[in-house]
Amino acid sequence: MWRKSSFSGSNGECVHVAVVGDTVGIIEADDPRTSDAPIVRTPLKNFRVFIEGVKAGEFDL
Repeated sequence: MWRKSSFSGSNGECVHVAVVGDTVGIIEADDPRTSDAPIVRTPLKNFRVFIEGVKAGEFDL
């Protein structure tokens, strides 16, 4: 099941995330069910490390 980021706006450029087993899918699309946009897939453990880094400010410009 796709979950829309709470930071996505109403301009059609939405980020959705889905967890299936031990894999995370990420897509930028207004509706991921009908989009032909590429889906980025990564292991769940890598995604968790990435989120920890985001929260810690590791990617701030």
